[in-house]
Amino acid sequence: MVSTVIKNWDNKTWLSSKDYIKSFNIFLTKKVKLNPKSKILDIGCGRGKILGTLSSKLRLKSKPLGIDTINHSDKDKRILFKKTNALSFFLKNKKRFDLILIKQTIHLLNLYEVNKLLYLCKKNLNQNGKILIFSLDTDNNEIPSFKLMKTKLSKSLQRDKKILKLITKLYPYKKSKFIYKVKITRNKYLKMLKNRYISTLLSMSDSELQKGLNEIEYKYKNNIKFRDKLICLAL
Repeated sequence: MVSTVIKNWDNKTWLSSKDYIKSFNIFLTKKVKLNPKSKILDIGCGRGKILGTLSSKLRLKSKPLGIDTINHSDKDKRILFKKTNALSFFLKNKKRFDLILIKQTIHLLNLYEVNKLLYLCKKNLNQNGKILIFSLDTDNNEIPSFKLMKTKLSKSLQRDKKILKLITKLYPYKKSKFIYKVKITRNKYLKMLKNRYISTLLSMSDSELQKGLNEIEYKYKNNIKFRDKLICLAL
């Protein structure tokens, strides 16, 4: 399974804001019926803020389980954290879950790994459990981008399309979208880009990134507004 070196994707951005987390959890609880006895797993949990907040909201009797290849120092204490990858986790796991969340991480896998992961997820679900997979909108993405970033992102989204197509061929599903209206200052967004908050920025050289930052500074006004749109597949 592919490991990622992204450490800043949910750090001090709209993705970690209380309003975003609240909106996302409202969307989650409309997609799957959860109660205080529910067992939840988050694959690629990051700092675990989403499930930590959900745990408090639902007053879960058992802490949600979060797995990630990065052990963040400020991870949420309301979750049980495992520093591993999903395939290794399932080799030893004996628990069953009512919800398995895979948010913006499945694109890091190859098609074989996606197939294997979903098979294991299905095996580890309770009878009425659900898998929710979230991926960037592959057709109408609005993420503010500079020229090179847009090219790399478009290429990445084409790969995402193949992954989503594979998933929908393998399993019955329901498709919907989660949309969050983002308002961010240009300076804050520039800092996010410097931190390489999205995987398409990781392979860029410092000079390429700096050129892109200059493009963003010229292209956008002091305040940036756009819609962060995610495709949700419920299996």
